[in-house]
Amino acid sequence: MVQTDPDGFHASIPLDIPTPTMTSTDSPVLIHEKSEGVVTLTLNRPEKRNAINNAMARSLLSALAQADAQDDVRAVLLRGNGLAFCAGRDVSEPPTEDDLELTQQVARAIVQCRKPVVAAVHGWVVGAGLEWMLDADVVIAADTARFKLPEASLGVFVTGGISAVLPAIAGLSRAKAMMLLGEPFSAQQALDWGIVWRVVPQSSLAQQSMDCAQQLAALSPSVAAHFKRVINGLGLPEFERAIQMESDAQRALMALTNGAQ
Repeated sequence: MVQTDPDGFHASIPLDIPTPTMTSTDSPVLIHEKSEGVVTLTLNRPEKRNAINNAMARSLLSALAQADAQDDVRAVLLRGNGLAFCAGRDVSEPPTEDDLELTQQVARAIVQCRKPVVAAVHGWVVGAGLEWMLDADVVIAADTARFKLPEASLGVFVTGGISAVLPAIAGLSRAKAMMLLGEPFSAQQALDWGIVWRVVPQSSLAQQSMDCAQQLAALSPSVAAHFKRVINGLGLPEFERAIQMESDAQRALMALTNGAQ
């Protein structure tokens, strides 16, 4: 488990998470690159639109812990390989007891990481992928990006602390409509609603997101860490409570589903 400090932020991210980084085809599910103070973490299941499985979640959790601990890393860039950033949880794989805990641990790690995290998104950004994106500090979206929160229609609950993060960003009324109705929305709508920082042409997403990450990496690490701690502490005071309530709600819905079967 990730341990939190009294205000819920900037605790130590565990460094002893196992890191299964290979798929059955011997391709890494997460590509890890480091250059000029920026660690780029690329979700790499393009044949599945980077749908999340436990191997990917564990690898991302471990990589975030390493980035947080390494002095020569000053910013993190999170992106996806292929046609989409992330299609959400891989529903083609049988769920395990670890699914919920891993998804929530990654969300905590993104928020608690002392280094600024930039999310560069394109194509479909769905479910838990959208929730992880919202946990990042700066989001840059390609004009091709499309977003959706389908959980309610699937009979499951949202994760990633989004029940606190999305109302803080987009307002309570819009957040409830987005989560309950699950209607897809465009990059321009995401920009208008404050969900992303900038929309750029698909062809320039890689360069502009790296430029942003390098700009953040040029900050004093102490300055960046204090800004994250204070802004998140004041802007997301219910983040940790949201994580717990989401987990409780998910387990309750799972129990209802299992009972009905």
